[in-house]
Amino acid sequence: MTELTTVPPSTTERIRELLTLFKLPTLSSQLVRRFCEADQDEALGTMLELLEGEREARAQHRCDRLLRASQLPPGKTFDTLDQSRLPRKVVQQLRELGTGAFLESADNVLCFGLPGRGKTHAAIALGHALTQRGHSVLFTPAFRLVQELLAAKRELQLPKALRKLDNFELIILDDIGYIQQSADEVEVLFTLMAERYERRSLLITSNLVFSEWDRIFKNPMTTLAAIDRLVHHSSILEFGGRSKREEDAEKRNQ
Repeated sequence: MTELTTVPPSTTERIRELLTLFKLPTLSSQLVRRFCEADQDEALGTMLELLEGEREARAQHRCDRLLRASQLPPGKTFDTLDQSRLPRKVVQQLRELGTGAFLESADNVLCFGLPGRGKTHAAIALGHALTQRGHSVLFTPAFRLVQELLAAKRELQLPKALRKLDNFELIILDDIGYIQQSADEVEVLFTLMAERYERRSLLITSNLVFSEWDRIFKNPMTTLAAIDRLVHHSSILEFGGRSKREEDAEKRNQ
């Protein structure tokens, strides 16, 4: 009996594709043929529906797992971000970054602006969008991650801690300007940047422009080296306008 009698080629090809995706090579190579030989080819349409359902369930399970691991605060998504307050260029940049293409080339994202301009909300929203696309993201205040790396260094576990962080395609370091700037803190922060350079992406939010980063790294050479690594492959988002918190305070006092 001819293998394909009543089933469109697109259906059988998709069944094989999904079974290969599920790492079921024997089924991928034999299922369609065996169904057709048993004169059950019409059941392949139902089989495809079940396989597509399995694919969707697996994809959602992966997104849920990635979201739990990301430590992203809930609720701060693109849907809740007031994009009318952001510069038009920043909105366009966020849309492009939301595709996740920058992760493939290990590019960085650098968000600058004074407090209350929406940097952190935008960074978190981008993180949520990327996890929904199946990308691994970690959100952390910069000072907290630096302290964790310092603890690992004291226990002679810094290389292991950095390898664990390497599992994340994107690390969002929020408020890098608030790091305490001790020599040890600067060292582990720079080590993290150097380890991820051209391999994994960083997203950094900062109230300090580059000309003020000597307040973070102290040593001019270290400051220049850090900036050079971050900027080499990066998108720079500049958040302007008035502070949301200032406007809210004014409204309350009216």
